[in-house]
Amino acid sequence: MMTPVAWASSRLLSRVCLFLVALVVLVILYHQSGWFPTMKWMLPFLNATEGPPATMLAMDPGMWTVNSAGRLGNQMGEYATLYALAKMNGHQAYIPPEMHQQLAPLFRITLPVLSRYQVWLIPWRDYGLHDWMSEEYRHIEGKYVRLTGYPCSWTFYHHLRQEICQEFSFHDHVREEANRYLAGLRGQRQNVTYVGVHVRRGDYVRVMHQVWKGVVADKAYLDKAMGYFRARYQEPVFVVTSNGMDWCRENIDASRGDVYFSGDGKESSPGRDFALLAHCNHTIMTIGTFGIWAAYLAGGETIYLANYTLPDSPFLQLFKPEAAFLPEWIGIEADLSPLRGGTSG
Repeated sequence: MMTPVAWASSRLLSRVCLFLVALVVLVILYHQSGWFPTMKWMLPFLNATEGPPATMLAMDPGMWTVNSAGRLGNQMGEYATLYALAKMNGHQAYIPPEMHQQLAPLFRITLPVLSRYQVWLIPWRDYGLHDWMSEEYRHIEGKYVRLTGYPCSWTFYHHLRQEICQEFSFHDHVREEANRYLAGLRGQRQNVTYVGVHVRRGDYVRVMHQVWKGVVADKAYLDKAMGYFRARYQEPVFVVTSNGMDWCRENIDASRGDVYFSGDGKESSPGRDFALLAHCNHTIMTIGTFGIWAAYLAGGETIYLANYTLPDSPFLQLFKPEAAFLPEWIGIEADLSPLRGGTSG
């Protein structure tokens, strides 16, 4: 025979289960058919963890957000694109919690953050973007739009460069640590010029060759890029960061005493490496959004690896070099001979 306590517990559990089932049914109906429009009254009370008060949300101005995909460089591109397109289309931008977790420890970002309930309950309209800005993106319809894709182009946000750079301004402790490290490399130099060098390797070594018919930067490219700055500036200091540091130590000539290999080459904590690059005067990048964003924030002169895929590469259907690299940046042609059966320099 069931005891009174057990009977009460069983009844409570049944009620909880029925409530959860009912809630799931309501959410499904709301998402799929719009049958339950009165659920909109809940949105103002599902407050974001940061941002406007509930009284403002009650006016139902709509919310725009973006997918949180990829690592640091991708996240920055998604944030900046959301910031620019939401502003262009007259809507308030919100970022998902996952994006906030990646960017907030480094930067003074200001966009409000969606709560977990908002991410789940709001009937988002997914709107896919390709990598670069298109005219139709100026006229995107919808109050609850979620931008998707891996946008990676200054063409989305360069007209707001000052605002974007402000969004990606570093916290004081990050900036101070980077500047302290760079100051320690000065030594006896009187006219030092810091050049950040980002060498992207890792999975790109395989993927570029096997999937995209492309190459990563080789020794010859880095020699040329560093030679440019050595000829142009009196006392350059090269700060090398990479996810393939062993390769860098073997292929970058440090005999002049002006090359410093920074970091441990691990991808799990990229913030320190990124801050160092962004606080340098100039940039040598290879491929990837990490290097593009470091160069964008650093300003100064940037040298990049140009034409690093074969003309028939499927990569060029997804990526427009002229929309990724600023016009004033300097491209050095990649050596494609390994893809054509030759040997790399």
